Amino acid sequence: MTSSGSASAGADEAWIQHTLARLGHSRFRSGFSLSAKDRAYARAKGRDTIDCHAHEMLAKRVGPAHPLKDGKQTPYRGHPVFTAQHATATCCRGCIERWHRIPRGRALTDAEVDALARLVMAWIERDLVNHPVRQDRRTG
Repeated sequence: MTSSGSASAGADEAWIQHTLARLGHSRFRSGFSLSAKDRAYARAKGRDTIDCHAHEMLAKRVGPAHPLKDGKQTPYRGHPVFTAQHATATCCRGCIERWHRIPRGRALTDAEVDALARLVMAWIERDLVNHPVRQDRRTG
């Protein structure tokens, strides 16, 4: 997936929405949501920073042909991207192969890391929209 040009941007968005819908049919994948702490962190850091983290984590943790501790390298919590990786099946090469048809045994391309990071970010953004900041009744 590339994001250059309006036609490919539309195709990219369609792929993301289709993939999120597919993942939503999985009882396991659809059971994830960000913790209040992770939502606060994502909002405080902002989209650009979290997107940078997503690219870095995907490239380092699942990008190599044979990642260290594959299948156990992504914690379930501690950062919004970690939770999103499990929700979007980008947590290990086995899930990436099964859900995204990117074979194990070769490094992810930059374009693949970009596409998976966009998917992770779309999931995070959807979670933030679905869980708006609630005003404390005592303070305002």
